[in-house]
Amino acid sequence: MDILNEFSNVFWSTHIWLPPNTTWADIAPGSRPDVVHANYKDLIWPIPFAAVVMLVRYTLERFWISPVGKSLGIRSSRPKKAANVPILEKTYGKSTRLDKKKLVPLAKQTDMSEREIERWWRLRRAQDKPSTLVKFCENTWRCIYYLYSFIFGVIVLWDKPWFWDVKSCWYGYPHQSISNDIWWYYMISMSFYWSLTGTQFFDVKRKDFWQMFIHHMVTLLLMSLSWVCNLHRVGSLVLVVHDCADIFLEAAKLTKYAKYQKLCDAIFAIFTVVWIVTRLGFYPRIIYSSSVEAPRILPMFPAYYIFNSLLLMLLVLHVIWTYMILKIVVDSLQKGLMSGDIRSSDSEDLTDSSGNARLANGSARSKNKSNTSAPSDKVSVGGAGSRAGAKAATTERREE
Repeated sequence: MDILNEFSNVFWSTHIWLPPNTTWADIAPGSRPDVVHANYKDLIWPIPFAAVVMLVRYTLERFWISPVGKSLGIRSSRPKKAANVPILEKTYGKSTRLDKKKLVPLAKQTDMSEREIERWWRLRRAQDKPSTLVKFCENTWRCIYYLYSFIFGVIVLWDKPWFWDVKSCWYGYPHQSISNDIWWYYMISMSFYWSLTGTQFFDVKRKDFWQMFIHHMVTLLLMSLSWVCNLHRVGSLVLVVHDCADIFLEAAKLTKYAKYQKLCDAIFAIFTVVWIVTRLGFYPRIIYSSSVEAPRILPMFPAYYIFNSLLLMLLVLHVIWTYMILKIVVDSLQKGLMSGDIRSSDSEDLTDSSGNARLANGSARSKNKSNTSAPSDKVSVGGAGSRAGAKAATTERREE
């Protein structure tokens, strides 16, 4: 216990996390009658709230989103099951990729031809893929949440001075009050990420599974640290800036599943514009304030450099992701259509009868086989990072 206490004292050193001449007692709840400081004990609330979020999601998907998807003719059935061949099942369990070198030995062990084994393998892989309806439900839920989160964030921040003047994030720090609406905005946002951490094991499996899992945990860690350090003002700004583009990203995907190709293309075009305006317009304004204006107002301390470095790293990622998005748009315009699914693990479900390529990166499958998703979606002061950035970064079609 002495070792743990010593480690805790070193880790939570005021010389690291707080401005000079400030102690944890100075920003403890009730330390000042005129300021309502953040209470680190409140960080337990997002965990039970996450259970409520998951219940809301389950209710909406089962009783509303799924029926709507079926009424739109979205396929809910799965492909035909592969025959039960124990030897092949065992090999498939070790790796879902069919190694050509194993074809001959497998053919001898099963008395099947190489072509029959390849056919079985395709059926078996298709068997593990979720139906289009499942993916439609997942994306619709995310679209609903991001729409709510953005609207709620704007309403909450509308009367806050730092929403209109970023420099207000630093005035009076660290003695800045937490209002009830900001408290709920933070708690609900963290609840959503806790819910994603749990439901990710049951949602559509993608090849960036563990990257996104780490991303969710890092996001929660950063939001928690920003809460403890009373950096909620700049954190709330980063949250609302990154919520906006996600609405259109998810909307584009769900319209693709519903086979509204023209609407899908239009929404993706809106997404591209909103992405550029928010990620390369509004967000750099926050970066400028944290990098140039904040040092003029506040005495600097180590935690500031940690958080600001994460903000700068996120901006670099935004630039890279923007380049990828624009490349997708240019390639699509040259082909006369939008193509490729965004962060989809399934290619068959998204191929429409007219042979249209997919929503976001039709040519990427043959050109880019690596997973470029980054676990830094909402990595910044306040834990707010780039959900849409992480998704846009994985617009490249993944090889099955």
